[in-house]
Amino acid sequence: MTTATRTRTEEDIAAATVEIRCPQGWVAVCTLDDLIPGRGVAALLPDGTQAALFTDRAGQPYAIGNRDPFTGAQVLSRGLTGSADGRPFVASPLLKQRFDLASGSCLDDPSVSVPAYRVRTGSGERAH
Repeated sequence: MTTATRTRTEEDIAAATVEIRCPQGWVAVCTLDDLIPGRGVAALLPDGTQAALFTDRAGQPYAIGNRDPFTGAQVLSRGLTGSADGRPFVASPLLKQRFDLASGSCLDDPSVSVPAYRVRTGSGERAH
């Protein structure tokens, strides 16, 4: 008896479903292929809140709340991404405050933060 083993290809990984851990459990939101480095995607969660999803150039996905706490607008998914001291961030498109994609903390005002969600794909979980 022979058993065929199949290694995961880049296509398998790119087509992997991205899931966010929210209070209702793991929620599938898109495929890794849908995320383009430097651009965000907004997702509506079961409780009516929104998440902003991003991926870095290495293919690691991140998810934070989409609501800008300084303006109340659901716009963080439309922000500009970058890194500061090795920490990936998104800058709000409105007032330009930067939010750490791993922790949700505001890099410009430590007293402010947005929710940061655990994310997993078919290739494994990335806990923040």
